[in-house]
Amino acid sequence: MRIDYHTHHVRCGHASGELEEYVLKGIEIGLDQLGLSDHMPLIHVDPADYLPGMAMAMDELPRYAEEAFRLQQKYKGQIDIRVGLEGDYIEGYEDEIASIVKGYPWDYVIGSVHFLGRWDITDYRQTDGWNGRDPYEVYEQYYDAVIKAARSGLYDYIGHIDVIKRFGYKPERSVEPLERAALDAVKEAGLAIELNASGLRMPCEEMFPGRRMLEYAHQLGIPVTLGSDAHQPERLGQYLDQAVRMLKNVGVNELATFKARKRIMVPMAPDRFDV
Repeated sequence: MRIDYHTHHVRCGHASGELEEYVLKGIEIGLDQLGLSDHMPLIHVDPADYLPGMAMAMDELPRYAEEAFRLQQKYKGQIDIRVGLEGDYIEGYEDEIASIVKGYPWDYVIGSVHFLGRWDITDYRQTDGWNGRDPYEVYEQYYDAVIKAARSGLYDYIGHIDVIKRFGYKPERSVEPLERAALDAVKEAGLAIELNASGLRMPCEEMFPGRRMLEYAHQLGIPVTLGSDAHQPERLGQYLDQAVRMLKNVGVNELATFKARKRIMVPMAPDRFDV
């Protein structure tokens, strides 16, 4: 199957394109399943302190869900739409996250760590947060949050599990023990991970996760799904041909899909991801 489970649209503030544009693009490029998965509104930052385009407003969340489920029905028979949410894990706000996760009939919820406290480590405008910090300690803090996200019971899979490398900041010492501990927690929680191809267009120039983590995940038997993390309709499916090749090279032959919070394993497309 050809799938793309990680997408964003104009409501999140830092993406462009309406939901229906993504659906039409998905049909155009021959996706079997399209996952709509916009960012959860922030619950730990006062909207008055939002940087421009930082997140979806809370009052837009029901509108997002309503439109996504309407499109799911409208295009039934043309493309299989799965409606999801990328739910930021914020330590100490688990109850608030749970109320959002349980408040809608999502097909899946992605557990992603973007924030260490109020620092968004994925925002190019906040890279000065690395100044004066020991990179290894930042990686420790990040992977500790990933482990807590995996153990929280809130999510179906962990998104871009090593996104901490996005801007190319790396400790001098090996972070492989931290990576393995995070994947061990994912395995123990019975979750999947995604192979997020968007890292190929980031300063790190590597998918999330990189091959080392992907091989260990496969060794553990952790299921994998696919996502382009498209923030523009034209990026839908971007680099997923390379992602499929890497999965096959590692030995992965099935992909995780989701419906009504249940995981369904499906065969990968035979040779290529045509986009």
